[in-house]
Amino acid sequence: MARPVVHDDAVRIRLLDVAAELVDREGPARVTLREVAAGAGTSTTAVYSLFGGKAELLTAVVDSGFTSFARSQRAAADGGLRALGFAYREWALAHPALYRLMFGSAGRPGERSAVAPTPEIADASMAPLREAIAAGQHSGELREASLNTAVFVIWGQVHGLVSLELACLDPGADWAEVYAEAIGAVARAWAA
Repeated sequence: MARPVVHDDAVRIRLLDVAAELVDREGPARVTLREVAAGAGTSTTAVYSLFGGKAELLTAVVDSGFTSFARSQRAAADGGLRALGFAYREWALAHPALYRLMFGSAGRPGERSAVAPTPEIADASMAPLREAIAAGQHSGELREASLNTAVFVIWGQVHGLVSLELACLDPGADWAEVYAEAIGAVARAWAA
Protein backbone atom coordinates (compact mmCIF):
# COMPACT_ATOMS: atom_id res chain seq x y z
CA MET A 1 0.00 0.00 0.00
CA ALA A 2 1.33 3.48 -0.96
CA ARG A 3 2.18 5.99 1.74
CA PRO A 4 -0.30 8.86 1.98
CA VAL A 5 0.93 12.29 0.92
CA VAL A 6 1.59 14.18 4.15
CA HIS A 7 3.28 17.28 2.82
CA ASP A 8 1.13 18.58 0.00
CA ASP A 9 1.25 21.74 -2.11
CA ALA A 10 -0.71 23.71 0.49
CA VAL A 11 2.01 22.99 3.09
CA ARG A 12 4.68 23.91 0.53
CA ILE A 13 2.99 27.26 -0.18
CA ARG A 14 2.59 28.03 3.55
CA LEU A 15 6.27 27.27 4.14
CA LEU A 16 7.29 29.56 1.26
CA ASP A 17 5.07 32.39 2.52
CA VAL A 18 6.23 32.10 6.12
CA ALA A 19 9.89 31.86 5.10
CA ALA A 20 9.58 35.00 2.95
CA GLU A 21 8.01 36.97 5.80
CA LEU A 22 10.56 35.79 8.35
CA VAL A 23 13.48 36.56 6.05
CA ASP A 24 12.05 40.00 5.39
CA ARG A 25 11.72 40.70 9.11
CA GLU A 26 14.84 39.00 10.49
CA GLY A 27 17.22 38.50 7.58
CA PRO A 28 18.13 35.14 6.05
CA ALA A 29 20.90 34.31 8.52
CA ARG A 30 18.59 34.50 11.54
CA VAL A 31 15.73 32.42 10.17
CA THR A 32 15.55 28.89 11.52
CA LEU A 33 13.72 25.97 9.99
CA ARG A 34 11.98 25.34 13.30
CA GLU A 35 10.61 28.91 13.21
CA VAL A 36 9.46 28.53 9.58
CA ALA A 37 7.80 25.19 10.27
CA ALA A 38 6.03 26.50 13.39
CA GLY A 39 4.77 29.56 11.51
CA ALA A 40 3.40 27.30 8.77
CA GLY A 41 1.75 24.97 11.27
CA THR A 42 3.89 21.97 10.40
CA SER A 43 7.16 20.30 11.37
CA THR A 44 10.74 20.63 10.22
CA THR A 45 10.27 17.21 8.64
CA ALA A 46 8.01 18.90 6.11
CA VAL A 47 10.74 21.39 5.25
CA TYR A 48 13.32 18.65 4.77
CA SER A 49 10.87 16.48 2.84
CA LEU A 50 9.73 19.24 0.48
CA PHE A 51 12.91 21.30 0.08
CA GLY A 52 15.91 19.44 1.49
CA GLY A 53 17.13 22.13 3.87
CA LYS A 54 17.34 25.83 4.62
CA ALA A 55 19.36 26.86 1.56
CA GLU A 56 17.00 25.02 -0.76
CA LEU A 57 13.97 26.48 1.00
CA LEU A 58 15.30 30.02 0.60
CA THR A 59 16.13 29.42 -3.06
CA ALA A 60 12.60 28.07 -3.57
CA VAL A 61 11.20 31.23 -1.92
CA VAL A 62 13.19 33.47 -4.28
CA ASP A 63 12.32 31.35 -7.33
CA SER A 64 8.65 31.44 -6.35
CA GLY A 65 8.85 35.23 -6.15
CA PHE A 66 10.45 35.56 -9.58
CA THR A 67 7.87 33.17 -11.04
CA SER A 68 4.99 35.19 -9.60
CA PHE A 69 6.60 38.44 -10.74
CA ALA A 70 7.07 37.03 -14.26
CA ARG A 71 3.36 36.10 -14.42
CA SER A 72 2.39 39.66 -13.50
CA GLN A 73 4.74 41.09 -16.12
CA ARG A 74 3.45 38.74 -18.83
CA ALA A 75 -0.12 39.73 -17.94
CA ALA A 76 0.76 43.41 -18.42
CA ALA A 77 2.97 43.00 -21.50
CA ASP A 78 0.30 43.85 -24.07
CA GLY A 79 0.06 47.33 -22.55
CA GLY A 80 3.68 48.15 -23.39
CA LEU A 81 6.34 49.76 -21.23
CA ARG A 82 3.97 51.88 -19.15
CA ALA A 83 1.81 48.91 -18.24
CA LEU A 84 4.89 46.86 -17.37
CA GLY A 85 6.13 49.67 -15.14
CA PHE A 86 2.85 49.98 -13.27
CA ALA A 87 2.59 46.19 -12.95
CA TYR A 88 6.11 46.16 -11.49
CA ARG A 89 5.10 48.53 -8.68
CA GLU A 90 1.76 46.82 -8.09
CA TRP A 91 3.43 43.43 -7.70
CA ALA A 92 6.16 44.77 -5.40
CA LEU A 93 3.65 46.52 -3.12
CA ALA A 94 1.57 43.34 -2.93
CA HIS A 95 4.66 41.20 -2.14
CA PRO A 96 7.13 43.41 -0.24
CA ALA A 97 8.86 40.55 1.58
CA LEU A 98 9.46 38.61 -1.61
CA TYR A 99 10.58 41.75 -3.44
CA ARG A 100 13.19 42.50 -0.78
CA LEU A 101 14.42 38.93 -0.73
CA MET A 102 14.54 38.67 -4.53
CA PHE A 103 16.60 41.79 -4.92
CA GLY A 104 18.95 41.21 -2.02
CA SER A 105 17.74 43.69 0.54
CA ALA A 106 15.99 41.38 2.99
CA GLY A 107 16.54 41.95 6.66
CA ARG A 108 18.00 44.93 8.42
CA PRO A 109 19.39 47.95 6.55
CA GLY A 110 22.80 47.23 5.12
CA GLU A 111 22.37 43.45 5.33
CA ARG A 112 22.55 41.68 1.99
CA SER A 113 20.79 38.45 1.27
CA ALA A 114 22.97 35.49 0.38
CA VAL A 115 20.05 33.86 -1.39
CA ALA A 116 20.40 33.65 -5.15
CA PRO A 117 17.62 32.72 -7.56
CA THR A 118 17.89 30.04 -10.20
CA PRO A 119 19.33 32.12 -13.09
CA GLU A 120 16.87 30.88 -15.70
CA ILE A 121 13.89 31.73 -13.51
CA ALA A 122 15.14 35.23 -12.69
CA ASP A 123 16.04 35.85 -16.34
CA ALA A 124 12.58 34.78 -17.52
CA SER A 125 11.00 37.40 -15.28
CA MET A 126 12.72 40.13 -17.31
CA ALA A 127 11.68 38.70 -20.69
CA PRO A 128 8.52 40.84 -21.03
CA LEU A 129 10.56 44.03 -20.54
CA ARG A 130 13.21 42.90 -23.03
CA GLU A 131 10.55 41.96 -25.56
CA ALA A 132 8.68 45.26 -25.17
CA ILE A 133 11.85 47.28 -25.64
CA ALA A 134 12.95 45.21 -28.65
CA ALA A 135 9.51 45.56 -30.25
CA GLY A 136 9.47 49.32 -29.59
CA GLN A 137 12.90 49.74 -31.13
CA HIS A 138 11.97 47.58 -34.11
CA SER A 139 8.80 49.61 -34.75
CA GLY A 140 10.66 52.91 -34.36
CA GLU A 141 8.67 53.99 -31.29
CA LEU A 142 11.70 53.71 -29.00
CA ARG A 143 15.12 55.16 -29.68
CA GLU A 144 17.99 52.89 -30.53
CA ALA A 145 20.41 51.70 -27.86
CA SER A 146 21.79 48.30 -27.02
CA LEU A 147 18.99 46.15 -25.67
CA ASN A 148 20.87 45.43 -22.43
CA THR A 149 21.51 49.13 -21.85
CA ALA A 150 17.86 50.00 -22.41
CA VAL A 151 16.66 47.18 -20.15
CA PHE A 152 18.93 48.15 -17.26
CA VAL A 153 18.31 51.89 -17.52
CA ILE A 154 14.52 51.48 -17.62
CA TRP A 155 14.49 48.75 -14.99
CA GLY A 156 16.76 50.84 -12.76
CA GLN A 157 14.29 53.72 -12.80
CA VAL A 158 11.26 51.68 -11.74
CA HIS A 159 13.22 49.47 -9.36
CA GLY A 160 14.80 52.44 -7.63
CA LEU A 161 11.50 54.19 -6.99
CA VAL A 162 9.76 51.06 -5.78
CA SER A 163 12.69 50.32 -3.46
CA LEU A 164 12.53 53.86 -2.04
CA GLU A 165 8.79 53.54 -1.49
CA LEU A 166 9.13 50.17 0.27
CA ALA A 167 11.90 51.58 2.47
CA CYS A 168 9.36 54.18 3.72
CA LEU A 169 11.89 56.96 3.34
CA ASP A 170 9.09 59.52 3.12
CA PRO A 171 5.80 58.07 4.38
CA GLY A 172 4.04 61.34 3.55
CA ALA A 173 4.97 61.24 -0.13
CA ASP A 174 2.34 60.52 -2.73
CA TRP A 175 4.25 57.58 -4.16
CA ALA A 176 1.60 56.82 -6.77
CA GLU A 177 2.01 60.33 -8.17
CA VAL A 178 5.81 60.19 -7.98
CA TYR A 179 5.79 56.84 -9.74
CA ALA A 180 3.40 58.01 -12.48
CA GLU A 181 5.64 61.02 -13.13
CA ALA A 182 8.70 58.78 -13.33
CA ILE A 183 7.00 56.38 -15.75
CA GLY A 184 6.06 59.36 -17.93
CA ALA A 185 9.65 60.65 -17.80
CA VAL A 186 11.02 57.23 -18.77
CA ALA A 187 8.60 57.02 -21.70
CA ARG A 188 9.58 60.50 -22.91
CA ALA A 189 13.29 59.78 -22.52
CA TRP A 190 13.10 56.63 -24.62
CA ALA A 191 10.68 57.89 -27.29
CA ALA A 192 12.18 57.96 -30.78
